Amino acid sequence: MEPPVLLYGHPPPELFRAPTGAVQASPLEPGAEDPLQVQDAHFASALVLTPPGALERDWVLARVLERLPPGAEIIALGPKDRGGARIAPTLRGFGCDVSEEPKRRHRICRTRRPASPVNLAAALAAGAPRLDPGLGLWTQPGVFSWDRLDPGSAMLMDILPDLGGRGADFGCGIGHLALGVLKSGEVTDLELVDLDRRAVACARRNVADPRARFRHADVRRLGAAADLDFVVMNPPFHDGGREDKALGVAFIEAAARALKPGGACWLTANRHLPYEQALARSFRDVRLKAQAQGYKLYEAIR
Repeated sequence: MEPPVLLYGHPPPELFRAPTGAVQASPLEPGAEDPLQVQDAHFASALVLTPPGALERDWVLARVLERLPPGAEIIALGPKDRGGARIAPTLRGFGCDVSEEPKRRHRICRTRRPASPVNLAAALAAGAPRLDPGLGLWTQPGVFSWDRLDPGSAMLMDILPDLGGRGADFGCGIGHLALGVLKSGEVTDLELVDLDRRAVACARRNVADPRARFRHADVRRLGAAADLDFVVMNPPFHDGGREDKALGVAFIEAAARALKPGGACWLTANRHLPYEQALARSFRDVRLKAQAQGYKLYEAIR
């Protein structure tokens, strides 16, 4: 049987359609094993929508080169205003002969895996999971707020009361908020949920508490359990690098579905995001608890 195509991300369909039977390697695909980490995986070629961050992009391209046989075709593309212009220089730095063309605001690079790529080790080390000495936590480039504590999360941690009962951290990242929540001895169970496989893997290492459970899932598609006492969250508002206010609204609606009557949602958000109507639709009592440094914090009661 012919080895499958390795697919990373979701290239715009007007540029490329996903090959039949392709194996998706994006960490933002819930429930899937990471084929970039499987040592004995074999692929015929690769189609890569590169992430915008330099360390993450170089790590992905280096991993792809590791997983392909010599001579295998690689097509790598990205928006020209989000790192696409750096794809060709990166591949050339790995010893690849690259052709490049602009199309629909993207840079499309084509190459073949050389017999002996160079400089992969440095890129793999720079983009790998690591214990950050400043944070004191495991993290990885590409994960939200990977090298710092997000100010909105820091504010929410400062204002949170001691919570109790069963709860969830929606969009848990590497576990900053969860660590604060679990300081309360009244918490009996906390589920950490994130769309990013790498974030969940880091959170597992950071939150060594028997009350914590971990789930690689899309919060927007969680079932309506209606059995939680609380939800904490710093919802995302970017999708593919573009601002998308609907993401935060979907998180608010998911929290309302997950909470039992009387349960509380604690939310931090950038001040400009218009979440008030969504909160009012989904919760019977909405309280603005703080505003500072461009953020707003709400407690919403189901």
